Amino acid sequence: MQQDIARKKITRRQEGPGAYPAQPRPPGEAGRAEKMRAAGNAGNVGKMRTAGSAGSPGKTGTGMDYGVYTLTLREWFCYAAQGLAGCALAAYVFYRSAAAFLVMAPVGIFYPLYCREDLKRQRLRRLNLEFKDGILVLASFLSAGYSIENAVAASGRELTLLYGADGLMAGEFEEMARGLRLNRTVESVFLDLGGRSGLEDVNNFAQVFAAAKRSGGDLVEIISHTAGVIRDKVQVEEEIHTMTASKAFEQKIMSLVPVLIVLYIDLTSPGFFDIMYRTMAGRLVMSGCLAVYGSSLLLARRILQVEI
Repeated sequence: MQQDIARKKITRRQEGPGAYPAQPRPPGEAGRAEKMRAAGNAGNVGKMRTAGSAGSPGKTGTGMDYGVYTLTLREWFCYAAQGLAGCALAAYVFYRSAAAFLVMAPVGIFYPLYCREDLKRQRLRRLNLEFKDGILVLASFLSAGYSIENAVAASGRELTLLYGADGLMAGEFEEMARGLRLNRTVESVFLDLGGRSGLEDVNNFAQVFAAAKRSGGDLVEIISHTAGVIRDKVQVEEEIHTMTASKAFEQKIMSLVPVLIVLYIDLTSPGFFDIMYRTMAGRLVMSGCLAVYGSSLLLARRILQVEI
């Protein structure tokens, strides 16, 4: 009997694992197993696709588009309140009429759209100043022997210490370092920044850097020279801005003088301007004065916008 058992074992080993009959699974367990296997395969495919997309060198940057300024809800309320206050003052000074304020109110409500250009210009000026320091820091790290990838990461840390975590270029350099870790090329991250910034200096630097990287030139010398040129240009812009800052302040004061004169005369001599508000000829004259006053404000604003 023992010989028969041994003979059966030897026969099963020779026939292989498939010789043992598979135990049938209950229908519920088989269905659950198939669902788990399908979900696992789908998850693996999704992870592989996500990793491939993130690591793709041709990925478009997801950073801020500096050519478009989006107003926050707080900014909308703040500037709309300022616009409505200005409309109320103009309606009182030029018409002394509540109906005139209702006509001017839409202008005050859309005043934030007018201020959006100024806010965008201020952000671009801030970006330009921080970019100047950023490329100077980058050039110093490259001169110290850092590779371009390590220099970008180190520059981001230095800019964070210089401008804080809310610095524009600190966040951009951190984003570029993150892109380099995802196998994006150095040229692509700088060209992406140049395209989103809308600044000529940033775009020119990105183009020069990409050309130097492709041609295999002296990258440190080229970046240092380009950084010096951009630094000189930014210094000239800052000098012009400093010289025009006092004139801009004077213009704001002078723009209030006509309104203050009318309010002063109205306070010291009540009824002096009644003829200007109660007759048709007076209203036409005040409408002409309002048009001239508004045109002078727009002209002064345009004169003080000096671009290099």
